Amino acid sequence: MNQIHRKDKTSSGGKTVSLVLGSGGARGLAHIGVIEELERRGYRIAAVSGSSMGALVGGIHALGELDTYTDWVRSLSQSDVVRLLDWSLSGGGVIRGDKLIRKLKELVGEKDIEDLPIPYTAVAVDIERGREVWISDGSLFDAIRASIAIPAVFAPHRYRGRALVDGGLLNPVPVAPTLRTLTDLTVVVDVNGPVTDLDRGNDHDDETADDDEPGLLHRVVEYVESLGEKATDAAQEIALSEVLMRSLETMQTALTRHHLAVFQPDLVISVPKNVCMFHEFHRADTIIETGRKIAAERLDTLPPQNRGQTPP
Repeated sequence: MNQIHRKDKTSSGGKTVSLVLGSGGARGLAHIGVIEELERRGYRIAAVSGSSMGALVGGIHALGELDTYTDWVRSLSQSDVVRLLDWSLSGGGVIRGDKLIRKLKELVGEKDIEDLPIPYTAVAVDIERGREVWISDGSLFDAIRASIAIPAVFAPHRYRGRALVDGGLLNPVPVAPTLRTLTDLTVVVDVNGPVTDLDRGNDHDDETADDDEPGLLHRVVEYVESLGEKATDAAQEIALSEVLMRSLETMQTALTRHHLAVFQPDLVISVPKNVCMFHEFHRADTIIETGRKIAAERLDTLPPQNRGQTPP
């Protein structure tokens, strides 16, 4: 395994948690609800690692700007999400990802990972060498951009001479990077959990003018097709990306079981994969609340010595 390394930082005081945030597209917004519930109960996140969307949410939390990001993502409509995508007909993905990263930098600022107040690691995959890579120093948003590069959807991110893609490809729940920091508990958030009956309820999408518009994937395909005959292959690639997402989810479920069996964290918070589709970022309110609710239920199962402060 290749590791892009940084020095550990240690902290003291309070009930501490090593937080591992898994990959899963828009379902990763559930990580926000989990973090909110942990902090409400008096836990202090002393180390965080993540793959893909887990790397994004974890990195912004480590930056100290999760509230800013949460307010913004809760405001997004389907049209807002589409406007954040910069289309590409080449380069290994239909979305370049530069526009999204620029927006996030404008929103929350940028720091090097070694300057963050808590240890943070983003996990990516070197697609040319077939190796897992830990990024724990250098530009925060270079690390995030590499880790969210879903194959065939986002173009690979060239960083330090490597072509890096989504960390969930090899390690959807990266526990190992957090073992460098001594904490009271290791908590894993898996957002590719078993399908359950869910009440989707009235979410943000129901409150916008997007109600009568077609679904996001169909709108994306229509957009690319409108670019002309040369875009036909790209449009087909987007349609195929749905199949790819299902295939990746199946693979990640198997990899998650393996990693959890090896590392045996103190608590696994499992968010069902049918909470939303991978692209439904406009449903942030519902997804975040689902994460918070499931976290509360799971935290209540911990033995008394592992619990935080009694919530109000």
